[in-house]
Amino acid sequence: MNKILSIFFILILNQFSAQIGGKTTFALLDLGFSARANALGTNFITVKDNDVNLGVGNPSLFNKKMNNVGGLSQAILASGINYGMIAYAKNFDSIGTIAAHLRYVDYGKMIRTDVGGTNIGTFTPSEYILGVGVGRQLNPQISVGGNFNLIYSQLETYNAFGVSVDLAGAYTLEKSNLLVTALVKNAGVQMNNYVSKSKSAFPVNFQLGISHKLKYAPFRFSLVGHHINIWDLTYTDPNLKPTINALTGDTIPVKKSSFIEKFGHHFIFQSEILVSKNIHFRLALDIHKRQEMKLNQRPGMAGFSFGTGLYFKRFSIDYGISIFSKAGYNNMLTFTTNFSNWKK
Repeated sequence: MNKILSIFFILILNQFSAQIGGKTTFALLDLGFSARANALGTNFITVKDNDVNLGVGNPSLFNKKMNNVGGLSQAILASGINYGMIAYAKNFDSIGTIAAHLRYVDYGKMIRTDVGGTNIGTFTPSEYILGVGVGRQLNPQISVGGNFNLIYSQLETYNAFGVSVDLAGAYTLEKSNLLVTALVKNAGVQMNNYVSKSKSAFPVNFQLGISHKLKYAPFRFSLVGHHINIWDLTYTDPNLKPTINALTGDTIPVKKSSFIEKFGHHFIFQSEILVSKNIHFRLALDIHKRQEMKLNQRPGMAGFSFGTGLYFKRFSIDYGISIFSKAGYNNMLTFTTNFSNWKK
């Protein structure tokens, strides 16, 4: 056990100096694979209920309410790109709640050319994550969980394979409607790379989250801190040069991000309006996504996300939209059901 823990922490520490933009492999690990998560800023890790899809993002949320629950999520994107997730959970009193899932990304048909640009056919790149997780309630307040993932990427004739783990814990105070959670996700090893024997780093993400449901009002507020293992998430254009003030002749240095800006990039603000047992509305703001994706002249709603959940007797339907910028956004639908409810 000590050897396993040592290996795990080495994997994490090796990522502390990494940047999140283009320096890691298997970027699909950071996609939001359920409509509810997408509506709440992708990293939604702070609510424990019967939604099996949330357990894929934070395995400490797996619980017996998810017994025999299955979920199917599908993104609605242009250009033939197709991605989504299938998940199913089963509870075992002696072990805990065990869940399996398949996440997939199909990038659609692409044109294959030779070095001269001649069209020589088509290919369909795709990536997959096959995972199994378990969550266990240690006592009325504390639960823990973990996911083990196999990752495969096929891009034309090149392929890569890797394994990763997610480990999490949650502390719940039911009387106060409060939940606090900690999560390390995407700690892994690339077994083989696309074109060389060198290994690429994984997008390790240490997260902390807290949520509170107001006692006498239908509001639940959550705050998630992400990429805590990487202090500076801001971006400075390396091509920028100091300028000269035409009036004074003073040199104006390139503006650097302040402490407050770097601190703010780590947070996602999330809220759910529980109108009734059957209707929920959702809203979130991801500060990092807004600052990185907005158009300077027309920032619009970049970084915001919205959604709704409709809950029926035998199933639920969730919808989420995540806004990247004026140039694009992502729609997703999720269908979830407890198969036990269909029995006569």
